[in-house]
Amino acid sequence: MVLRFNSLKNKILCSWSGGKDSCYALIKAIQLGYEPKVLLNMMNENGEISRSHGLTLAILKQQAIQMKLPLIAIPTTWNDYESNFIDALKNIKEKYNIDCAVFGDIDLQPHRDWEEKVCKEANIKALLPLWKQNRKELILEMFDSNIESMIVSCNTTMGEKYLGKILTKPLVEELEDMGIDACGENGEFHTVVVNCPLFEKEITLPTFELQTINDYCFINWKN
Repeated sequence: MVLRFNSLKNKILCSWSGGKDSCYALIKAIQLGYEPKVLLNMMNENGEISRSHGLTLAILKQQAIQMKLPLIAIPTTWNDYESNFIDALKNIKEKYNIDCAVFGDIDLQPHRDWEEKVCKEANIKALLPLWKQNRKELILEMFDSNIESMIVSCNTTMGEKYLGKILTKPLVEELEDMGIDACGENGEFHTVVVNCPLFEKEITLPTFELQTINDYCFINWKN
């Protein structure tokens, strides 16, 4: 069932990684009465791969289409990331008249500090609907909310065998037994959402191969 945007309050943008946490944060914001107007993602220099989760622009566009929301994808270097993010927030505020930006962080204080800093520069508020909630409870809520996500990168403690796996309750239990955080909040793994209540229908992922570089495993999308 598609989650409709109603009971409108403030207009928001979503800092959209394409993964489970930003997805659930957006769902929670909508349930609180906020109206999503646009998705924002920061890409690599050539604008082809997202910096946060290594997703292709085509995948992100598919997600945006299924939500009937515009996607703003900004190419950037790491050195210019912050200034480009602030400029993007200012431009989106002017164009879409937004009041807040929603983020999917859970409890890493330096992340929240940065998000509040850049939002203050753009004269908007940072909204973190998942903040300080129990990580295990959150991932279980995501499953109960019908968020289907696939692992697209992970550390070598997990290894390449976990890439391409759909995240499930039994898989989370398996990862916890290995000492992996249930949400991957410490960077142990990242995901791509393939279906959720925000989508009209499930997205189609391109073919891929597996790679390990500098002690991190990731999916290399083929097309």
